[in-house]
Amino acid sequence: MPDELTKQIAADLGITDLSADEQQQLISQFGEVALKAATVSVLEKLTPEKREEFAKIAGGGDPKPVQEFLDKEVPGHEDIAKAAVAEEVRRFREFQTAS
Repeated sequence: MPDELTKQIAADLGITDLSADEQQQLISQFGEVALKAATVSVLEKLTPEKREEFAKIAGGGDPKPVQEFLDKEVPGHEDIAKAAVAEEVRRFREFQTAS
């Protein structure tokens, strides 16, 4: 399964012509950028007070309370995160074609 996922991500990013090591490195770097973009997009929907509350909950290390908080405070947070990741994929591909 991870190999299929890696292949799909490489195809989405348009990097299938690179070596496996290069693909893995770019996917890893892209994953960090995409995660940050998704997180920022979701957190932008929160008030400053709710962001502080979120930080406290997230600092606990248990994903269940984080999920419950987001479900309550940011309806549709999954779609917001997906849209942010899709935008990062678009930017990455645009950057590739410009290079």
